[in-house]
Amino acid sequence: MNFRTPAALFATAALALGATACGDDEETTGGGGDAAAEPVAQVDNLTGVDTAVTLDPGFVQALTDLKVTPGPVGDAEISADGVASFPITGGNVKYFTPGTVSPFVQGIINHDGSGLSLEAGGKKVELENFDVDPGASILTGDVSVDGEEAAADAPLFFLDGRTLNPLQANDDGTAVLEGTTVVLTQTAADLLNQTFGIDALTNEVVIGTAAITINTQ
Repeated sequence: MNFRTPAALFATAALALGATACGDDEETTGGGGDAAAEPVAQVDNLTGVDTAVTLDPGFVQALTDLKVTPGPVGDAEISADGVASFPITGGNVKYFTPGTVSPFVQGIINHDGSGLSLEAGGKKVELENFDVDPGASILTGDVSVDGEEAAADAPLFFLDGRTLNPLQANDDGTAVLEGTTVVLTQTAADLLNQTFGIDALTNEVVIGTAAITINTQ
């Protein structure tokens, strides 16, 4: 782990799930900037703890109405109060001073071996092995239907960082960023609609609110 100040490290984690909160359209789409700029902070090997999504009540109700049952896959957990947690298994992040490089947050956050299942009408869809691309504010993952691969590295969720809360540093050596809104992509909506024979899911469906927790020591 290489960083200039603790605050810069915390900023890296904060921006990892919310790059759109801190840049204009140009900065989140990859144009412009100084290619020779040095990162303010750099984490070469990300370690735990997890990315957790508090499922939106509207999304949970929609699943109930559609008779779709959510469940954890692999190492994921879903708590009784509707929080789905996915352990961070690796990755890397670089954070540049905004305006010097576009996108100014670069890297990948891996969540291998965990995911979310959706089951209805004898069909089971599994979304797993999530990768967060902070520069694009997109979460991708592998999709299987009834145990057969349907798509690999598909764009599943858009991560809207405009709803971010201030970063919280804890006494136990972790830092938490909460507030990124997780929204279904049209790609994922189309696949789920086709699989379950419905038309209710769109790219306006809010899945929930994400929080990322990382170790800082």
